[in-house]
Amino acid sequence: MRLLFLSLALVSAAPALADVELSFYGGWQGASAGEVTLSNPTDGSTEESLDGSGLYGVRATWWGEGGFGLGADFTRFGGDEGDGDDLSFGGLDVLTVNGMRRWDDGFGRVTPYVGAGLGVAMSEIEVAEGVGSSEAEVTGPAVSWMAGASLPISESWSVFGEYKGIYASGDADLDEAGTVDADTVTNSINLGVSFSF
Repeated sequence: MRLLFLSLALVSAAPALADVELSFYGGWQGASAGEVTLSNPTDGSTEESLDGSGLYGVRATWWGEGGFGLGADFTRFGGDEGDGDDLSFGGLDVLTVNGMRRWDDGFGRVTPYVGAGLGVAMSEIEVAEGVGSSEAEVTGPAVSWMAGASLPISESWSVFGEYKGIYASGDADLDEAGTVDADTVTNSINLGVSFSF
């Protein structure tokens, strides 16, 4: 959570922008290409794939001239078990700083937008007893990209739908001997509401 506040502080240190938008969303993601490799000096290596799960997130965007914006985005993916019995995926937190672009004119009341971001991923891995460790935190870089459209429902509120993709990579040493290497690509469809002021 401290990383979220730090990112918001960094973004707010930018020059004053015309429009601030807070967005809250939820959705369902599928791990189109996800793999966790668990290595143990005595047991060798095992690989697990990750299934889909629900997610929720919050995004703050500072919009400026010409439809360009700068924002901070925090997404939390729910936990899921791998295909095998040794490994379960406790959850994935992704925090990114985003560049955004929206088009306010020419589409009626609908405002399409796109964005991309760079940040960090934090995942919780639980490993069966005797394999290496009961729990490990995997931290690594993350990249996100999105495209969506919003529709105003009042002067300050709007609803939106979007596609969002995330690539997250992380390596960690287990509490006991061994390592976890995780590379995950997720694709999600999100629905949410935004408040502008």
